[in-house]
Amino acid sequence: MTDTAPRTADRSETEIIAELDEWLNENWDPDITVEEWWNRLGLSGWGAPMWPEEWYGKDLNRSEAVAVQNRIGEFGALPAPGGLGLLLAGPTIIDHGSDEHKRTLVKDIITGQRAWCQLFSEPGAGSDLAGINARALKDGEEWIVNGQKVWTSGGHIADMGMLIARTDPEQPKHQGITYFAVDMHQDGMDVRPLKEMTGRAMFNEVFMSDIRVPDEWVIGGLNNGWRVANTTLMYERSGLGAGGGSAAASLASPGTVAGDLAKRVGDFVRSPDQRRSTGGGATAGRGGAKGLIEMAKAAGKVDDGPIRQDLMRLHTLHEIARMNNLRAKAAKAAKKDIPGLPNIMKLSMSEILRVNRETGMKILGPMATLHAYDGESRKKLDAATGNPFLGMITESALFSPGPAIYGGTDQIQKNIIGERVLGLPKEPNQDKVLPFKDLPKNG
Repeated sequence: MTDTAPRTADRSETEIIAELDEWLNENWDPDITVEEWWNRLGLSGWGAPMWPEEWYGKDLNRSEAVAVQNRIGEFGALPAPGGLGLLLAGPTIIDHGSDEHKRTLVKDIITGQRAWCQLFSEPGAGSDLAGINARALKDGEEWIVNGQKVWTSGGHIADMGMLIARTDPEQPKHQGITYFAVDMHQDGMDVRPLKEMTGRAMFNEVFMSDIRVPDEWVIGGLNNGWRVANTTLMYERSGLGAGGGSAAASLASPGTVAGDLAKRVGDFVRSPDQRRSTGGGATAGRGGAKGLIEMAKAAGKVDDGPIRQDLMRLHTLHEIARMNNLRAKAAKAAKKDIPGLPNIMKLSMSEILRVNRETGMKILGPMATLHAYDGESRKKLDAATGNPFLGMITESALFSPGPAIYGGTDQIQKNIIGERVLGLPKEPNQDKVLPFKDLPKNG
């Protein structure tokens, strides 16, 4: 019998949410494990609704996918596995990987079985990413990799890594690079956390000494890694940019290292009463104007002229980001593209976080100088100040320079817009003609 039901992507957003509600009512069970829930959610297509239907998705556009993510949270269910697997590795492998890669690697991402990290930047190749020196040499049916990576988010809890390494130094700088999926648990992989000024250690440096990668884990073809890496960076800028939604909102961590898969899924979500009790303050540390407005009211500063001005500016930036998201949706529906929009949205996010930082600290006043650097100290600070959102604001302020750097610095985004969108001339260099081995090296 022929299936005549309309595809999810052909339905209105209201119909999509109604379908999701029906599925959640039938499948959500707070007493099952995180692993079982993510298996249900991922294989249903609701975990990554922007992905193609044939590869664990629903073929939705970004606006519809964000509405799905929001509805899962409103319902009180655990969202899809967060982190770089869902945000970067999965979409990149769907675009460039083989069917076997999609059946195995992508399935393990959407069901939370494996957590991923990104092995791109190096001490001498951060903003100049194509200047990587990590080397991969072919050895039979495997590749042997040596080198160092840095700023590896979540590397300490990752099972797999997205690795770019140089496979042919005789080719020009942007060629001769290959993109690999790599096992993070093997001998020779040394992951060392880097402590931030927030007190946490989200980033790591990674030393690779004779690690081995199967040849079948080459993604996108030999020496085609720069093209594949740019796909990853495009997803990173779109996902991290203002209005891009969030693929990392889950309170449970995927993969075998964090140890959350065997736990009760209901322990990772708040009840409706708990969600109401937090009000808007819970969003204050993530750039939410509403949360800061509530904090300004509580502090008696909502009538302060400069603070009102900053709150309005923050609201305006969020509205512009929302409208850019609608522009992207309309362009996609018309099978068109808006050149440079992901870069603009990444720049917008950086500006939102800067304004959020300054506004939040003005509202806190002298208390903005207080910050706790570990769990026990955070409890004591909350008790002493009576303000459970203080730590959220100060941590956001300390972390705010980071997003202007990771995912491609603000300066890199402006270069891309200038050169690729506005047609401005590039700085003269020999990158495209000289073999990489003959170029001057950074560091």
